Amino acid sequence: MEHPENDEKYKGLSVTHGVESQPIVNPYMKSRPHRPQYTADEYVEGILKGNKVMLSQAVTMIESALPAHQAMAAEIIEKCLPHAGNSVRWGITGVPGAGKSTSIEAFGMEILRQGHKLAVLAIDPSSELSKGSILGDKTRMEQLSVQEDAFIRPSPSGGSLGGVARKTRESIVLCEAAGFDTIFVETVGVGQSETAVHSMVDFFLLIQIAGAGDELQGIKRGIMEMSDGIAINKADGDNYQRARLAAAHFRNALQLFPMPEAGVRPEVLTYSALQQVGVHDVLKMVDRYISLVRSNGVFENRRRRQENYWMRETIDEALRNRFYLNEEIQNMMEVKQQQVLNQEITAFKAAQDLLEQYYRL
Repeated sequence: MEHPENDEKYKGLSVTHGVESQPIVNPYMKSRPHRPQYTADEYVEGILKGNKVMLSQAVTMIESALPAHQAMAAEIIEKCLPHAGNSVRWGITGVPGAGKSTSIEAFGMEILRQGHKLAVLAIDPSSELSKGSILGDKTRMEQLSVQEDAFIRPSPSGGSLGGVARKTRESIVLCEAAGFDTIFVETVGVGQSETAVHSMVDFFLLIQIAGAGDELQGIKRGIMEMSDGIAINKADGDNYQRARLAAAHFRNALQLFPMPEAGVRPEVLTYSALQQVGVHDVLKMVDRYISLVRSNGVFENRRRRQENYWMRETIDEALRNRFYLNEEIQNMMEVKQQQVLNQEITAFKAAQDLLEQYYRL
C-alpha cells in the first residue's frame, strides 16, 4: 500500500519501507533431534539390560494419559512381569519435616555400599489449584541422585491418589526387571497415601521426630498398626534425650495394640540421618524383619493378598474411568451439576439419576 506522503505534492518527503518481519525462532539455532521411537520389545530389552534412560521413558509412558502410551505401557509391564518380584520393597512415610528425603539418602547410600541396587519412587504432592508439582526429591538427594546403581523417580500425585498408586506399583515392576533389588516408595505423608503404599511394600517404615510438640500426636492407631518399624530421626545434639523419650512412648503404645501378623511387635529405634548415626541399625532392623517373615510364610502371603487387592483396585479404576468418559454421561453430568448448584435437586438424587442412566446404556 502506497503512503500518501509519497504523493507528488510531497516531493520533499519520502517514507522508507520497514524491515521484513524477523523469524520468531533463531535461524542459527540447530533443531533438537527427535527422541527415537522404540517398540515394546526394544523397551523391555533395554530395561532388562538396566538402561536407566529407557526405564525412565517407560515410567513416563505409565504416567501418561494418552491411550497409545497406556497400551504400550501395558505391553511392557506384561513382558517385564516374569523378571520382577526379586526385591525388598520399603514404604517410607512420616510427617512433613521428619526428614524423609534426608533419611532416604542416608539409607540409600548405605544400601549401595553393601552392593545393592536401589530405586526410589517418590510420590510428590500436586497443587489442587495449579496441578503443578515441585518434583524436588532429586535436588534433596544430591549424593544419591548421581550414583550409578541408584534410580530416583519423583512422580506427581496429580490429585488422584488411586491413579498414582497404581502407576507406582507398575513402576515397581519395571524397576525390579531392571535389576534393582531394593525399592523405596516414599509417600506424601498426608491423607490416605499411607494405606495405598502399605498395599505394595514388604516393610512399612514410619519416621517420627521428637521435640516438635505433643509427642502423643504421633501415636495414631491407623498408622501405628500399619507400621512394621518406627524410627525416631534427628536424635542428635540437644534433641538426643527427647528422641529416646519419644521412642519409649512409642514402645509403650505398641504394647496396647494387637500382635501383628508377623508375630513380632515393631521395633522402635533412634537415629540421625544428618549425622549418619544409627542408620546401619535401621537397615539391620529391616533385614531382621524380612528374614523373619520369609521364614514364617508371611512374606509370600502378604504379596499374594496385595495382588488380589490391586486386581480389585484396577477393576474399580476401570469402571470409574468408563463411567466418566462416557459421552452421554458427560453431557448429563453438566446438567445435573447445574441443577445441584441451583439447589433444584440434591447431590444424592443427581448421583442416582446418573447411575441409573449409565445402567440403561
